[in-house]
Amino acid sequence: MMALRARLRDCGWFASQGITEPNLANLLDLVALGTVADVVSLDYNNRILVEQGLRRIRANRCCPGIRALIQVAGLTQSYLVASDLAFYLGPRLNAAGRMDDMSHGITCLLSEEEDTAELHAQLLQNFNQERRCEEAKMHQEALEMIATLGDLEQLPMGLCLLDEKWHQGVVGILAARIKDRLHRPVIIFTHDKDEQIRGSGRSVSAVHIRDILASMAAQYPQLITRFGGHAMAAGITIPHCQFTNFQSAFDQAVRQYLSVEQLPGVILSDGALSPEDFNLELAEQLRTLTPWGHHFPEPIFDGEFELLTYRVLKDKHLKMQVRPLAGKQTIEVIAFNVLEKQWLTPVKRIHLAYKLDINYFRGFKNLQLRAEYVAEIRITS
Repeated sequence: MMALRARLRDCGWFASQGITEPNLANLLDLVALGTVADVVSLDYNNRILVEQGLRRIRANRCCPGIRALIQVAGLTQSYLVASDLAFYLGPRLNAAGRMDDMSHGITCLLSEEEDTAELHAQLLQNFNQERRCEEAKMHQEALEMIATLGDLEQLPMGLCLLDEKWHQGVVGILAARIKDRLHRPVIIFTHDKDEQIRGSGRSVSAVHIRDILASMAAQYPQLITRFGGHAMAAGITIPHCQFTNFQSAFDQAVRQYLSVEQLPGVILSDGALSPEDFNLELAEQLRTLTPWGHHFPEPIFDGEFELLTYRVLKDKHLKMQVRPLAGKQTIEVIAFNVLEKQWLTPVKRIHLAYKLDINYFRGFKNLQLRAEYVAEIRITS
């Protein structure tokens, strides 16, 4: 758009039309949201664009639609960071396409009146809540289905699951959840039309899922009706009667690229922090280096902590008070979507992989660790 504006300027088009040149900086809020929500690589240029867009949003120089989305998500606009665009605003926009019609999200962002934007933002909020409920139900059903397949060592290397009642708009999210849990390529299928089933797949770095499907389509043309995608994600439609054959073929194809030794999940850590590093100043310094994102990851630290107290939030999140083993400071930790078994009661020590974060609440701010991984450490006498 900048190149087009420069070309029109050089041609004298703006002057000939009596039109004022557009200030493209006014679109940086949308540039920031689109770049982060679509998981675009944060290279040197994109980091500048995202950071400038975030500054405009924090200064309330953004479109009514983004302002309304921030409000329904319960975020503080003046403290907004890139991860908020990824984990709060993006999912609400995507929920419209998953549950109903993507045009609701577009209408929200294009709304020029506050009332109209707020109306559509609330609609997106409703879609997102519906999506989360559907996802939770499907996730539980998928875990029960996986449990019937045997122990972890007995599971296919390339996993395919089918339930014709599952929502087509949510199968991609479910595939990503199961892939993150089992660290292997996963395709989730549901009913499409006629005698066809449609699947959405997610993969791990060692397996290019689209190339796998292309190889299968060439070797077994009767298995696949159509497919498309890229290295990490793909969509596929197959005849319902071929599901069992496809399961077996996909597993065998994945085994050519993925070994048992590659299955355990790995979190790359920047190491342990000293007790004196757990302070608000360092957390704020890291915050000034934002935006973090795809190909420019936020630092992750790890270490062992004494578990002082904990409470369960919404049956699956943990809010904990911990203390570094070599320190005396009590630190707050939030861990999302980690609780699936009651293992914490007898545990006094845990190993965390975490990010330094700041919790803003009612005008106050305090240090908070955002846990990426929580493991129990049982001490035997």
